[in-house]
Amino acid sequence: MLANTQQKLPLIIGHRGASRAELLQRLDDHSRPWDIIVIGGGATGLGAAVDAADRGYRTLLLEQGDFACGTSSRSTKLIHGGVRYLQQGNLALVREALRERYLLLTNAPHLVHDVPFVIPLYSWWERPFYGIGMAMYDLLSGLHRLKHSRHLSREETIDLVPTVRRRNLRGGIVYHDGQFDDARLAICLAKTVVDLGGTPLNYMDVTGLAPASECLTTVTARERESGREYKLSSRAVINATGVLCDQVRRMDEPLCSPLITLSQGAHLVLDRSFLPGSCAVMVPHTDDGRVFFAIPWHGRVIIGTTDTPVDRVTPEPVPFPDEIDFLLAHAGRFLERQPTRSDILSTFAGLRPLLGGERGKKTAQLSREYHLSVSASGLVTITGGKWTTYRSMAAVAVDAAANRGGLDPRPSTTRSLRLHGWEAPLVKSGAPDGYGSDRGLLEQLAGEHPGWKEQLHPRLPCTTAEIIWAVRSEWARSVEDVLARRTRSLFLDAAASREIAPRVARLMAAELGRDQAWQTEQLERIDVYSRQFLPA
Repeated sequence: MLANTQQKLPLIIGHRGASRAELLQRLDDHSRPWDIIVIGGGATGLGAAVDAADRGYRTLLLEQGDFACGTSSRSTKLIHGGVRYLQQGNLALVREALRERYLLLTNAPHLVHDVPFVIPLYSWWERPFYGIGMAMYDLLSGLHRLKHSRHLSREETIDLVPTVRRRNLRGGIVYHDGQFDDARLAICLAKTVVDLGGTPLNYMDVTGLAPASECLTTVTARERESGREYKLSSRAVINATGVLCDQVRRMDEPLCSPLITLSQGAHLVLDRSFLPGSCAVMVPHTDDGRVFFAIPWHGRVIIGTTDTPVDRVTPEPVPFPDEIDFLLAHAGRFLERQPTRSDILSTFAGLRPLLGGERGKKTAQLSREYHLSVSASGLVTITGGKWTTYRSMAAVAVDAAANRGGLDPRPSTTRSLRLHGWEAPLVKSGAPDGYGSDRGLLEQLAGEHPGWKEQLHPRLPCTTAEIIWAVRSEWARSVEDVLARRTRSLFLDAAASREIAPRVARLMAAELGRDQAWQTEQLERIDVYSRQFLPA
């Protein structure tokens, strides 16, 4: 339990929630302005909407694509303090992240869980050097520590990581950190917003910002499916659009200077045979100065990550060929079996909004802290940071927005807010499934028709019922939404996902009332999109 804090329950646990049509109807209520409009449906934007709604503010979130369709679904899947930030001496960031890790493990145990990480040691100096570092990591965790790090013999290291490279292996160090499913947590946050009376909407393009009066701002938005435009008044607006934050800032101040520098992080997904067991592998230093991870996730292994400077925002970033080569080479240094391109089941890359630096320069050392600013017209911009600290970033942004909008001051209480689907952690092996207390409703849905409990593909865990659930209860609007973010199928096995795409399109068309032309368009789009998950 949290010290000196009474644990809060969400307003509703285990329900289907409002449909997208019902949420859209709320935009026609012009009897009073919104208190806070949040632009951006990634980690920070969703966190801000949860925080604002939890304080009782009338809250609207607008996302131009699907929830977490950008950087927020393309992370390394870790809720962690950050060993690299410890190496950089940024103790404040590490301490904050370790505190937030504890809060997420407490408030979302159906989405975040503990994973042991092994640091293999190959040189005599690594044991004292990394041992001291992990002891500092434990110390900074304080009361929020998961388990103590400890030194391993050579035999213990091989026992925990049977596929670790054994030549010159001297032993290891094991420590514990958090793991999660980023896109599933994003959907959980969107459902929590609804639980709290807020309105999250995907596929809403924000096309303009303009002062309506001294105390109101007009946000112009276009609903992408119907093309309908909305003019929405709000007392405060939060720009939480990540790598697109400068584009939104220019709607408000056309001549503003850019805030962020872009970096790309690439990941590879391999078969679990490369890393069986429950332990991850972490190498604290690679050729480009980043930490290297090999992490079990949903029955696969994620290898990552890189830190490559990029000059511009691309809608769908993909790993560069040299990034793939880099990750394969480093995997071969620390695993007995050298993976090749033919072993890759999927690849993905995400763009990071980093603060400071010059475009095109080395980004591995740039700050992962966040930046908050308020423009002359009152636009609150929050950018930078990382998934682990989304909640604290959101609280700061809502504080600023409430102050700027003249709202009744109300403190953030999300430190003790159980997220949608919360249920008491079960003592069992493996990661949680991400549904939590909604699982009963999903199972009830699966029982409505014969065959809905069956897997759609032998190499993928998703079932027909999960596709239907994604449409009815999680606002999925496209085949991409389902395969990439509701079930994570594209991230687990891109080729298998392409095989089930026609069936997914048929199921969704029946639920959404779409015709054959829609199915054809969806399959053409997913064909192009899914190729980005296959190595060049």
